Amino acid sequence: MLIKSLTVGNMSVCCYVLVCEETKEAVVIDPGGDAPKILAELKKLGATLKKIVNTHGHPDHVAENASLKKSTGAAIVMHVDDAAFFGQPEVVQYFSGLGLPFSPPPDRLVKDGETINFGKESLTVIHTPGHTPGGMCLYSKPELFSGDTLFVGGVGRSDFPGGDGRQLFKAIRDKLLTLPNDTRVWPGHGYGGQSSTIGEEKRSNPFLTDDSWAR
Repeated sequence: MLIKSLTVGNMSVCCYVLVCEETKEAVVIDPGGDAPKILAELKKLGATLKKIVNTHGHPDHVAENASLKKSTGAAIVMHVDDAAFFGQPEVVQYFSGLGLPFSPPPDRLVKDGETINFGKESLTVIHTPGHTPGGMCLYSKPELFSGDTLFVGGVGRSDFPGGDGRQLFKAIRDKLLTLPNDTRVWPGHGYGGQSSTIGEEKRSNPFLTDDSWAR
């Protein structure tokens, strides 16, 4: 699997272009802005976009869903809980202050443990609620695309509507820190760096060595 990381949008989202090197089928994770940049990367790689996958429904991670779908016909994939949550009028009103477009209705809803296939590659859904109700990470050993659940040296916020610090910490502890130490972490924002490993986050992430913030 070929991985290309792009920083997109005015909130500096880490967007990932993943390509099956044998079939050239691709997925894009979290297209939060700069659709022309993403499309240019796909063209450069000779890849055909099949799926647009959102780790969660915040507008800064879904802003180019509609544009990419219109340009490529790719299917939008989101966790079922976030599709429901971000469809609520009061939630739309709250996040509309960001001035970013929301996603069209997803074409496929997924749950924990399901797989998202592209070519001969696949991503396993790991449901990690806490940043949002349907926040999820995507795992293809040894790669983990952690969205806004786990950053390099940090964790996602839980003070937005739908957030829950206890849930977030439990998901990180029970579902992410149990992965092999050499698992490569690709976060949703590069606040502390563009990538890390589960082992390094266990050793040095201050939020994981002191979980008092989640109590």
